[in-house]
Amino acid sequence: MCNTDLPYSPPMHIKVLPSLLAADFAALGAEAVRAESAGADALHLDIMDGHFVPNLSMGPDVVAMAKRHVNIPLSVHLMLTNPHEHITSFIDAGADSLLIHIEAECDVPEVLQRIRELGVRPGITLNPKTPPEMIYPVLDIVDEVLCMSVEPGYGGQSFEACVLLKLRNLRNQADSRGMSNLDILVDGGINAETGVQCAAQGANGLIAGTYLYGSPDMQAEISRLREEATASLSA
Repeated sequence: MCNTDLPYSPPMHIKVLPSLLAADFAALGAEAVRAESAGADALHLDIMDGHFVPNLSMGPDVVAMAKRHVNIPLSVHLMLTNPHEHITSFIDAGADSLLIHIEAECDVPEVLQRIRELGVRPGITLNPKTPPEMIYPVLDIVDEVLCMSVEPGYGGQSFEACVLLKLRNLRNQADSRGMSNLDILVDGGINAETGVQCAAQGANGLIAGTYLYGSPDMQAEISRLREEATASLSA
């Protein structure tokens, strides 16, 4: 357990990443551009294999399409049982960061090292029920951590508040290792209210799908989310 009263180094910059899973699939190119034009720091793409999670989504061709349409980084989240079989395809398609799950059926440290060798930022993801200690053995070899605040596989779920303690635990652990610049992202049920709560506990990357793509003014909501989350750091 982690005491949330412990001091930690707050992130200097809040990043907002719209999730393309919530976009209009009939116009994905335009929807990717909409996120970039609205001021997104990166575009998040969820890749599902129908096995690790009970849903299917995008493949490398969608990542390649996004790469052609936008200049912001592409954050690619592999919800795959065997991510080691696919990392090259997604890197070749244009991923700038590649996140795999600690729960995946592979040699996780080896796969993360391979991602870095191929010139892409490696990241580790953990599901809501996975304790943060599970990723400590690989924390030193990743550039980012993604905490799922809903069960992965479907958009539009409600935020699970249990992630807040996990975020603070991870930020404290990163600080204790001299890794205050580690990006800690959170995904699932993120909106203006929950995003502020997550930032206050150490998250500096807020991934939002339904909240942003469902808004008539994505630019205003991205600005609001970033500003209110940043303000929470000094509250």
